[in-house]
Amino acid sequence: MTADILILSNGPGEVTTWVRPVVRQLRQQLGDDRNKIRISVVLSPCPNSSGKEADIAKSYPEVDRVQSAEHFWQFLLWGKTFENWDWYKRGVVVFLGGDQFFPVVIGKRLEYRTVVYAEWDARWYSMIDRFGVMKPTVAERVPKKFAHKFSVVGDLMQEAQGLEAGGAGEAGGAGGAGEQRSQCVAGVPPVVAPGVSRGENSSNPPTQHSQPSTELIGVLPGSKPSKLMQGVPLTLAIAEYVHSKRPQTQFVIPVAPTLDLQTLAKFADPKKNSFVQTFGFSGASLIVPELVPEIGTHSERPFLKTGTGLCVELWTQTPAYDLLSQCCLCLTTVGANTAELGALAIPMIVLLPTQQLDAMRSWDGLPGLLANLPLVGSGFAKMINWLVLRRLGLLAWPNIWAQEMVVPELVGKLQSQEVGEMVLDFLAHPEKLAEIRSKLQSIRGEPGAAQKLATLVEEELGN
Repeated sequence: MTADILILSNGPGEVTTWVRPVVRQLRQQLGDDRNKIRISVVLSPCPNSSGKEADIAKSYPEVDRVQSAEHFWQFLLWGKTFENWDWYKRGVVVFLGGDQFFPVVIGKRLEYRTVVYAEWDARWYSMIDRFGVMKPTVAERVPKKFAHKFSVVGDLMQEAQGLEAGGAGEAGGAGGAGEQRSQCVAGVPPVVAPGVSRGENSSNPPTQHSQPSTELIGVLPGSKPSKLMQGVPLTLAIAEYVHSKRPQTQFVIPVAPTLDLQTLAKFADPKKNSFVQTFGFSGASLIVPELVPEIGTHSERPFLKTGTGLCVELWTQTPAYDLLSQCCLCLTTVGANTAELGALAIPMIVLLPTQQLDAMRSWDGLPGLLANLPLVGSGFAKMINWLVLRRLGLLAWPNIWAQEMVVPELVGKLQSQEVGEMVLDFLAHPEKLAEIRSKLQSIRGEPGAAQKLATLVEEELGN
């Protein structure tokens, strides 16, 4: 039997956390003979796109063909890819991000069966062949006559965590990271990944030979300028305050794959970002260790060094699930970061500073488009953010999923000392972190989703 499996996806989160474990599992179940089973990835436009999604998908050895988002509409409307791909007679369209209407159109045109992974909501169930849902509540909202199309597969994001931890998507792989988290939450310093800075108040940069005897806090200020403008100086000022009170605390920034180090450092420079002084932060400079010719690599990781001498390492390996799993707490902005941290069951404090209402312009959908319009965008941004501030919480994804305040959201004219005291309280009372972690673990679905979803695809190939 020859068949094509066409994966539809869109943004960076979906490509790394959904597509990767699914294509690996498909190869394990369907074999690696490319003359029999081809796996193609077609990307659709996404407001959070980095422009590197196609390159990420091409890096997966299980994938045979990839088309970038810029050519999507031509494919959707006319059925032709940019490189004029041929298609086998038999195949399955697998939805892993985008609009659930896309597999309806493409499946009909190619005369392929359709399988949709539905995390929180299922649509077009009369025209889709099978659904793999994260939790039973998704299927409960569907008319009974379509119930036979639905199977609970679990949480694909947990599969991605397992791959990063070396577990190839199995529950055991994610469990190792969970053990490191439990050590930190219990008050025992985690095993810090090689090269994480010690944050010492000295002129000496961090080295790989430092003994990992401290607690680790992850800093995720975002990836878009509208978030970085306030997020970088605020989080670094918080890090300085916490470190001054609790010197054993380390900080690390998992740098978004769409962001280069020089751009990130610009937002910590008072000469290039006026918000640095707004948050009472003295600024930070980028230190990039020189290349060692003998081994052809850097001897140490790059880091930001603040005015007080605090060294905050910049972690550029992505996805950074293994590193994040060693953090006892993370400081993050709203957005996809909160979903990934929630899936990893990592306690977090979600920050939404509003020192300048029109600075926050990275909302998804129509609000984001209005806020970024030329000339009038600033006015729309102020109005949208004012309306958001009137909303009673539930801005972080874990809180939206649970419909309650699982992780704290701090919204307003935030200052480093205020947030720093909350961080210190969490670190001094690890039972509070343990409670948050437990709630986060209960929100998401069960592991094993990639294998179950691949089985649905295999069954549809047989139809």
